[in-house]
Amino acid sequence: MTQTFEAAAAEFSPRWLAAEVALARLPPKPARSPAEAAQAAALLAEARRQRDVFLAAHATALYRALTADLTRFLRIEQLVYAAAERVPGLVPTRAQVEAEAQHRQAEKDGLEIDQGLLLSHILADPDCGRHLCHAMLLPRPETEALLPQLLRDGGVEMPTASVRRSGNATLVLLRNPRFLNAEDEATLDDFEIAADLATLDPATGAAVLRGDTVMHPRYAGRHVFSAGINLTHLYHGKISFLWYLRRDMGVLHKMFRGLAVPDAPPDEWRGTTREKPWIAAVEAFAIGGGCQILLTADYVLAARGAYMTLPARKEGIIPGAANLRLPRFTGDRIARQLITYGRGLECDSPEGRLICDEIAEPEAMDAAIAHVVDALTNSGAVSLVGNRRALRVVAEPLDAFRSYMAVYAREQAICHFSPQLIANLERHWRAQQRQA
Repeated sequence: MTQTFEAAAAEFSPRWLAAEVALARLPPKPARSPAEAAQAAALLAEARRQRDVFLAAHATALYRALTADLTRFLRIEQLVYAAAERVPGLVPTRAQVEAEAQHRQAEKDGLEIDQGLLLSHILADPDCGRHLCHAMLLPRPETEALLPQLLRDGGVEMPTASVRRSGNATLVLLRNPRFLNAEDEATLDDFEIAADLATLDPATGAAVLRGDTVMHPRYAGRHVFSAGINLTHLYHGKISFLWYLRRDMGVLHKMFRGLAVPDAPPDEWRGTTREKPWIAAVEAFAIGGGCQILLTADYVLAARGAYMTLPARKEGIIPGAANLRLPRFTGDRIARQLITYGRGLECDSPEGRLICDEIAEPEAMDAAIAHVVDALTNSGAVSLVGNRRALRVVAEPLDAFRSYMAVYAREQAICHFSPQLIANLERHWRAQQRQA
């Protein structure tokens, strides 16, 4: 395409808006006849093909325009809606996404797939992709407001997460007790803000992530690490596509790479990231997203009897950045068995020990956490952070993560709206019988 960005936008935008009008004339998805369903699919496919052509030529120009030539930071959830205003029809507006969010997942047309296409093209460009990663590694604005409370009181309570000092560690407790500490739209912001606070707490040398106690009869009163993504909410359409990108490029990437500062890229050799080691305390299980979290931790302490799974095959989605990280822990064959064949691992097994560093008796977890914190921090923070950076620059440099997320943004968007996802949830999770 030889057109300028402005000329191409002026040509394509009316086409996309016309396709939206034609789609809106059709009945809602569940009420469409086979002919109407085919018409809707054709409209969506052709508009998406045109968007791919446009973005292949002009995604970088669009991103530079929205970020004032890479001098302004926009988080993903700001970027996609700024793009919707700048080039109407390229991606759905906030109102369109909110309207689709009122429906179950099977009843959506998948407008958010276009957000995935946009982000994929942006991340594929080295300069724009690194800038977007940088934006997502900055502390949340809410963090600055809550940090004085942590410094004054030694703790902060939020609806789905708490942060408090415990010895030389800042402890983050995740809680969603009704859903076995699963992650969903209600938990993500608190998780990220809590991780920011724990990282920035100047009074401690390490951060600990633990699941709070839950109310499920089988585990009542016990700590549970994480049941992964809330599959009930996913089935009922209450998980947005952006949730995946916000999580993996936000809180999990922050745990792994540290917090960036605005005036310096988060490259290891610059040494400007603010970070500390993370200890994950696994009790009961780390399912799906819970297992993904472990791959970002510096040390994993597990209670005897705990287990890990990555049930991506049964869910029909991509398990975050596990495809990028898991093979360097377990090797390629075991990683593929976990991701594509549904294999589980007992934490206290030879294969589980490739991820888990230490096993403790369930009743001794508090003492074991304190011991690990002491052992990890008694040599000082400087070498800990330096060694984190040195290990990371070889294992997962920023460009490796950026390139992975470029693929992930597109493929996860498609998976998120695939009919097979709904079939998998109904087959393996009996999701239609569960209340959201």
